[in-house]
Amino acid sequence: MSLKNRMRTAVKKVIKATEEKNPEQANELYRKAQPLIDSLARKGIIHKNKASNQKRRLVKGIKSIS
Repeated sequence: MSLKNRMRTAVKKVIKATEEKNPEQANELYRKAQPLIDSLARKGIIHKNKASNQKRRLVKGIKSIS
């Protein structure tokens, strides 16, 4: 459960940075969140498609402010 919470927190930080229109910070936070999302998918805590969709949404948000 704590791994899932760490992932959610990392995702929220990326979303907050994109809402603040800060692409540098958002990219930095995404680079930290991506391995967490991938590791949860590998361990079967979240589905691999959910991980892919989550990363796609984050990248889409970052690209929209760049």
